[in-house]
Amino acid sequence: MPTLKPFRGYRPQQNIASKIASRPYDVLNSEEAKQEAGDNTLSFYHVIKPEIDLPADVDIHSQPIYDKAKENLHKLISEGVLFQEDKACYYIYAQTMNGKTQYGIVGSASVADYENNIIKKHELTRPDKEEDRMNHVRNTDFNAEPVFFAFKNNLELDMIIHDAILVDPVYNFVAEDGVGHHVWVIDNDAKIARIEQLFAQEVDYLYVADGHHRTAAAALVGAERRNKNANHTGNEEYNFFLSVNFPANQLTIIDYNRVVKDLSGLSVDEFLKQLEKGFTIEKKGTEIYKPTQLHNFSLYVDGNWYSLTAKDETYDNNDPIGVLDVTILTDQVLEPILDITDLRRSTRIDFVGGIRGLGELQKRVDSGEMKVAFALYPVSMEQLMVIADNDCIMPPKTTWFEPKLRSGLVLHSLD
Repeated sequence: MPTLKPFRGYRPQQNIASKIASRPYDVLNSEEAKQEAGDNTLSFYHVIKPEIDLPADVDIHSQPIYDKAKENLHKLISEGVLFQEDKACYYIYAQTMNGKTQYGIVGSASVADYENNIIKKHELTRPDKEEDRMNHVRNTDFNAEPVFFAFKNNLELDMIIHDAILVDPVYNFVAEDGVGHHVWVIDNDAKIARIEQLFAQEVDYLYVADGHHRTAAAALVGAERRNKNANHTGNEEYNFFLSVNFPANQLTIIDYNRVVKDLSGLSVDEFLKQLEKGFTIEKKGTEIYKPTQLHNFSLYVDGNWYSLTAKDETYDNNDPIGVLDVTILTDQVLEPILDITDLRRSTRIDFVGGIRGLGELQKRVDSGEMKVAFALYPVSMEQLMVIADNDCIMPPKTTWFEPKLRSGLVLHSLD
């Protein structure tokens, strides 16, 4: 059973929360962050993308970057832009997109739970990205950005969330992308105690939905501090890190698609002929075609859309990884036909989040940048949890969660 503790969060003054909040560090590059921050000196990009305040030739993984992150964060605190809660609290963080609202409980998750697989992973992490986020945490002494966890639904936690949102939120704004963000503080002692108890007694596991590198980094820094502290008790704040925890039935995973630069020397006709070995193919014409169910794919090539339906022998329903559409596409198309054997390193393939729409796939092919595009049916939360429960690892670029958590609304101090 996982530990989820209340904590004395740092958060913005109420009237400036919308100016502080930013998208996560890893969904935009340095130039995009600089443009989005503009002349807003309060933007949290100054903390999570501090290179926007330094010369363009500074290495974004060098010490001056992390020093600037610390300087900018501690300036926000010293000037009272961010203040610390008087007592340990939980928070409700809700997001509204396309008329649907999802409600998460903000608390501090346990480093020990990550180490003991109570917090379950489904993706591999890259050491260089882990080290980058570790350096950010080490230098700022904060978990500046939350990680995004899911848990199997619990009726009483649903009721606590429902009761908490009956009052006005402390933050309530719509970001520039049209997503609404709403935050409530839970400071009632009885409710705090009950939330902590429910996670400890009735929630089996937490599942990393988004933020594997941030989770790994927070856990590794916590372990470092534990090993250096001769008087370690287990209750220090470095043993915990910032998380937003959503009931799994509220979450939606959207498609994560692929575009490829060439057909590995094949003509379009030869390529389609090769596909017939593993798929039933139906030409759909020039109008965008979206996959209708698992094991159905969209293909766009040479100005036309096609429906590809995987044949039964191309997957194993008893294999949680083998049954995934990303696995089918890799095993039946990318490796044997297009000779793409390493999705993490190949420069011939790129990945496009479904939030951009299938028109983005068509645009990239029609421009000549790419030769062929594949759209996939989204993975379900049930599939994700089965994979994590079986200690399996999904192939790269399998899940895309929207909406993204905003950074800067609640922070967790390691001290």
